[in-house]
Amino acid sequence: MVIDFEKITEVANPEFKGGEGVTLFRIENDGKNKIIRGRLDVGCSIGYHTHETNSEVIYIISGEARCKYDDGEERLEAGQCHYCPKGHSHALINGSLSEPLIFFAVVPEQ
Repeated sequence: MVIDFEKITEVANPEFKGGEGVTLFRIENDGKNKIIRGRLDVGCSIGYHTHETNSEVIYIISGEARCKYDDGEERLEAGQCHYCPKGHSHALINGSLSEPLIFFAVVPEQ
């Protein structure tokens, strides 16, 4: 199955999960998996939240990210991946002062 994100309508989510600014998503959702290409502009973030019924894998396509994870913080750049297992908490923050953060994420329901 080919997913062409350019043919999926981009959805704006202000203050997503309690974050700052607007998160932009293009999502394919078959009811069991969410496959996402997202963008966080400078100053934007996805708020800290717990994955109670699923996990999440986030791959950084371009830009720099800060990821709060449980009690710590990780820095990611293009080509790196963050994994948040079921039962854990995280937040995603655009870590750049000059460019958007573009990422690919998969959220499988478990």
